[in-house]
Amino acid sequence: MTTLQRQRTGAPAGQGQSPLRRARRALRPARALPGAVVSLTLTGALGASAAEVVSALLGHPLGWVPLNELAELAGRTSWPEASTVALALTGAGAAMLLLAVVPGRSRLVPVETTDPLIVIGITRTGLRRTLRAAAQQVPGVHRAHVRLRHRTIEVTVVTEAESSGSMLRQVGTAVGDRLAGVGTFGAGEVVVRLRGKAG
Repeated sequence: MTTLQRQRTGAPAGQGQSPLRRARRALRPARALPGAVVSLTLTGALGASAAEVVSALLGHPLGWVPLNELAELAGRTSWPEASTVALALTGAGAAMLLLAVVPGRSRLVPVETTDPLIVIGITRTGLRRTLRAAAQQVPGVHRAHVRLRHRTIEVTVVTEAESSGSMLRQVGTAVGDRLAGVGTFGAGEVVVRLRGKAG
């Protein structure tokens, strides 16, 4: 089971945010690679343009950016022709900036802690594995499959053909107890489905 623990620094907890919201915000991954690509691309392009303009003003153009060709192209192109290309480039740039700025989707499920300054998360795979092991410990369960949905946890168990509703309650209780032991935030409702063993 993989977990992540992060010490939150700064303002004290409990300032208008629920513990679940604070934990989800802290566990969101930053998009470092797209941010680095966007910042390096912008730095290189704007730095080359600035160096070319300054060197051209001093009378010794570097030749990195073809200013004369760009000026001729701008003089030949009308606004309606340039608007489509400009709109496409603006849209691509805005998409790159948005991708770099907006944090990604967390792959961790927040876990309750007694200290509001500590945020701990468990991986979705680790939580599924833990709940599957709890369901398989119930007598009569041969196999179990766990799916983590937005508001529910679906547990499908394969049992003998003569299994009844009591088996459903036992599996639900075992999975619920394990979920309470792990202490995940906002885990949702546990839904158990029984499937008879084939053959």
